[in-house]
Amino acid sequence: MRPRRLAPRAGLFCLLVSLLLLAGCGMSQDYAWGWYIFSPATEKGQSNLAFMAAGLVLTLQLSISAILLSVLLGVLLAVGGLSAWRPARWVSRGYVECFRAVPLLVLLLWVYYGLPVVSGLKLDAFLAGVLSLALSDAAFEAEVFRAGLQSVAKGQREAAETLGLSRWQTFRYVVFPQAIRTILPALGNQFVYVMKMSSLVSVVGLQELTRRANELNVTEYRPLEIYSLLVLEYLLLILLTSWLVRRLERRLARTPG
Repeated sequence: MRPRRLAPRAGLFCLLVSLLLLAGCGMSQDYAWGWYIFSPATEKGQSNLAFMAAGLVLTLQLSISAILLSVLLGVLLAVGGLSAWRPARWVSRGYVECFRAVPLLVLLLWVYYGLPVVSGLKLDAFLAGVLSLALSDAAFEAEVFRAGLQSVAKGQREAAETLGLSRWQTFRYVVFPQAIRTILPALGNQFVYVMKMSSLVSVVGLQELTRRANELNVTEYRPLEIYSLLVLEYLLLILLTSWLVRRLERRLARTPG
């Protein structure tokens, strides 16, 4: 069954690669492809591949760090938004409305260049990227978690109270495990979003995939080949992430509870 599930995604990936190559073949016949810059048979090609691979690792580190922080903050905001304490609801709603309205690139530039001025706190490009991505994504995560928590039937909470569980125990053992099944697809979408938006951190000098592609283009001056490889790297990352999320969904669906 697993090969059948993977077949459509592998076929889609091959189709996109084929279309990309065919588009290149349909270009002007005067253009000479320069894939030799990534040839593993040459020392130069190996160096370029290693240079791009290092950016791939940094992109993953940036995305995973940001999504973990945004999920934690999103859960806190969602709980605050559903709290009976009015100030907590105001803080949650104010945060969501404000950070959803600010473009990520603008927030990133403010954190990197503005935060040191107003607070004296100087962050390097990686930490500024993680913080900006997390702050922006947490506003969306909060709405995802809020919807998931509200989807759990009220009778589940009442049954937990009848059994003598505290509010924290009810949230941890009854509400949250049921909510996570509902919101997992949306969380997967947010991880994909963060991974794609991580390319914006290149503007403040972080040596992730996009920044390294730009720098490699300065030395090799083969933009079509370099950015085609960049497209394929992001495509592979997103397809792999989507596959892992769907696999986790199926595993949770088989789990009783």
